[in-house]
Amino acid sequence: MTQRVEIVRRIMDSNERVALENRALLDKKGTYGINIMASPGAGKTSVIMETLRRLTPHIRAGVIEGDTAPVTIDSDKIAALGFPVVQINTGGDCHLDAVMVDLALKKLDLDQLNLVIIENVGNLICPAAFELGTHANVLIASIPEGDDKPYKYPNIYRGLDVLIINKIDLLPYLDFRMDYFSQGVEMLNPGLKTFPLSCKTGEGFDAWIDWLTTTLPAKA
Repeated sequence: MTQRVEIVRRIMDSNERVALENRALLDKKGTYGINIMASPGAGKTSVIMETLRRLTPHIRAGVIEGDTAPVTIDSDKIAALGFPVVQINTGGDCHLDAVMVDLALKKLDLDQLNLVIIENVGNLICPAAFELGTHANVLIASIPEGDDKPYKYPNIYRGLDVLIINKIDLLPYLDFRMDYFSQGVEMLNPGLKTFPLSCKTGEGFDAWIDWLTTTLPAKA
């Protein structure tokens, strides 16, 4: 058991070192990086695509897509919008790590990008443990998942910078207690910046885009 703990510690230390290098590279290039996490089906790709559509022309964005299998379904959707995208196949792993992101960043022309959006693997446990070197960790929670997720998966909520609540157009049809959900989030991450929105109706996207746009560093 001691040997296993030591191996895990070395893996995490190595990941942290590469994450710091990734962050330094992004800072050097003046590129803002966000790590988007969610459970499968929460709408990560839909939110990313709607975000890209709504960015002003002077914001140049690239995307890193993480998947457990060598499929390019989501990457193809991003590419069809005209944005550079790099696919990462984790080989079955339930999360991205800093080394994978390092390799992907080297395939993007960061000199030309204000923003890099990383779509992590759909999972509420593993991604919380691995820093990637981004400036912000963003979680997409969705109404159909239920209002108990902060209570069941507290670790991923503790490490967040931004929370997006997706599919709010379904609130009238599902038994989702927003006050109960928000109470759980507040206990874990007081004052967390939160954006309720809907990819179907567009509701809430203006506030999210305004925040993202004003957060990006100036770039020539």
